Amino acid sequence: MINILITGGAGHVGASLANKLSEKDNVSIVILDNLSTGKKQNLLLRENIKFIEGDINKISGMEAMLKERPFNYIFHYSAVVGVQRTQDHPLLVFDDIDGIKNILSIALQHSTQRVYFSSSSEVYGEPVEIPQHEMTTPLNSKIPYAIVKNVGESFLRSYQKEFNLNYTILRFFNTYGPLQSDDFVITKFIKLALENEDLIIYGDGAQTRTFLHVDDNINFTIECLENNYFNNDVVNVGSDEEMRIDALAEKVIEMTNSKSKIKFIAPLEEGDMSRRKPDLNKFRSVYQGQLVSIDEGIRSLIDRFKV
Repeated sequence: MINILITGGAGHVGASLANKLSEKDNVSIVILDNLSTGKKQNLLLRENIKFIEGDINKISGMEAMLKERPFNYIFHYSAVVGVQRTQDHPLLVFDDIDGIKNILSIALQHSTQRVYFSSSSEVYGEPVEIPQHEMTTPLNSKIPYAIVKNVGESFLRSYQKEFNLNYTILRFFNTYGPLQSDDFVITKFIKLALENEDLIIYGDGAQTRTFLHVDDNINFTIECLENNYFNNDVVNVGSDEEMRIDALAEKVIEMTNSKSKIKFIAPLEEGDMSRRKPDLNKFRSVYQGQLVSIDEGIRSLIDRFKV
């Protein structure tokens, strides 16, 4: 039996990963989540999924539960997420450093084979090159979320050097899907459009992002797990189809046949970078299938949210 711990496992990406992994007969999964943004109902009710409500940043009292079985693999997906939330609660974001240290300590105690860390495109800050390559991280972002992700990556490299603890750093670029909370751009736009409410854009909407459907994210991650890809390495996980935010809003309004209007407001003071586009050479060396198109992904969410 392969035992896996997923922190933040009731959230959008974590729950999607847990649900997919739970289809395998030889996998047992423990979910640890404080439910600050995750939801228990995101998880399928399967015998090989065990849920523990708790905060990895404050592990006291959970040691016994986490020692019940050795964890072969750990996915550390727990984090304070969302641009506005992380801007509003910067000290809460820095608490995530404690969680990183705690999870690495657990990994050493369990002789874990590998820790998978959900990093972010935010580590690139304001881009110095496009596409953004894994070896180019300028550390020019001052927002706490980006700083903590950079710190997490550094901890993983240091633990590997000091204790030979293996890791894979997954730098996520805007993964979207049906379990995502309403304060992320695609789900927010769709739900507002279905209610014929204004779609709010910070700044002029010229900022670009790329969007990867969660199914592609999860399929790639499981392929890496099963084939031992990117051991002690970092890999961008995303799409390279760049889209302006104002164009995304227009697409959502058109696809929902909405009466919504686009409303532009003052740009965020920090954290809303001008461009995002990953170099996908590493990603594509493993995952060569057709990605879910943005139109297909939006259409599936529209159908789901209409129900």
